[in-house]
Amino acid sequence: MKTVLVLGVGAQGSTIAKRLDTEEVVKEIRCADYDQKATSEVVEKLHKARGYYVDAHNLDEVIKVADGVDLVVNGLAPDFNMTVMDAALEVGCNYQDMASGPVSDVGFIEAVERCLNRGPEFEKKGLTALINTGSAPGVANILVRDSVDLLDSCESIEMLVYDGVWSKQFIPFWWSPKTAFGDMAAEPIRFENGIFRRTKPFDYPTMEEFRGLGRRRMVDHEHEEPVTMGLLSDKVLKGVKYVNFRYGGPALELAESLYKMGLLSEEPLNIKGVNVTPMEIISELTPPAPKYPDEIQEVLNNGMIQEEAAFVVRVKGIKDGRQVFIENYVNSPTLTEAFALAGITHESYYTGQSAFLFTKMLVNDIITRTGVFPPEVFEQEERNYFLHEAEKLKITVDRTFSTRLF
Repeated sequence: MKTVLVLGVGAQGSTIAKRLDTEEVVKEIRCADYDQKATSEVVEKLHKARGYYVDAHNLDEVIKVADGVDLVVNGLAPDFNMTVMDAALEVGCNYQDMASGPVSDVGFIEAVERCLNRGPEFEKKGLTALINTGSAPGVANILVRDSVDLLDSCESIEMLVYDGVWSKQFIPFWWSPKTAFGDMAAEPIRFENGIFRRTKPFDYPTMEEFRGLGRRRMVDHEHEEPVTMGLLSDKVLKGVKYVNFRYGGPALELAESLYKMGLLSEEPLNIKGVNVTPMEIISELTPPAPKYPDEIQEVLNNGMIQEEAAFVVRVKGIKDGRQVFIENYVNSPTLTEAFALAGITHESYYTGQSAFLFTKMLVNDIITRTGVFPPEVFEQEERNYFLHEAEKLKITVDRTFSTRLF
């Protein structure tokens, strides 16, 4: 029987905790957060959970609440990754997180490398540290490796996420506005011919054709996948030469306009003798994402205008001397459907349920390798398990193949 610490019980962490409550192999769930209301909201609905107030800036507090657990699920911002990894190593438990960056003290690529470089520490203690779990990164990595394994060699990998939700109540983002603005204002990274290349925010716009939607505008976007896949290109992705992540939707259009006006800058401005930071003002004025069921219900009651989305993984390579294109379309519940199923948003459902499946694999010993690694290292049996379990949660994948004769 396993004891699991879920550190950070926001949208994704609370979803993981609720799912763990039904796992037979789990005997205790420790739900820890600095937000006592969030912790209480989760714990009072579960049978196996206990709540803890923890300041994750304090390593000793994290070690104390983690003592005796088999797995710590890090649902906090990436700035806490090193602290939580330290705690896992100290108490001797496995580790899982959902993102490697961005962080405040080093660059994005360096943040990813820093996590991966702790592999020998975890291997020495016989521990597993699974990083970058959720939808993207997470599901995207599974589908990339699954597609690449069908090829003799891989030329390119592209991941595209389009999110279009319009409601009568103004909700520009369905996750933290400050995080969203920061992500979109960051310089994107792509992997190209063995080199990581940075571009300007909102650069290289293209019109992409999506099944059932038509053409939608997409831009390069900073994400973990090009970094981990570039670093692991020769090891698990058959020498892929190009990896990129692109994003689109009304949230991006809003952020792009604000960025071009200088309103996503972190540099203080002096306005009539008062120093103000544009990003802080915009983040403060932007309505927060609905978090609790009553807040989501209010949005739905006010009325939805349109819901559309696309999550696509495209892989190109060579098979038997011919160029092959593989497209993976991920299907998951819309906002309205996700709330009916689980009382949460579509964003929380897709990312949280997907993250839980990685947790399920860890607590049920489906994943046994040690060290630090992202999901693209999974072998076929592990990927099959994940995708089979995802289908039970109404997360499915449609895959198509096309070949160019030459």
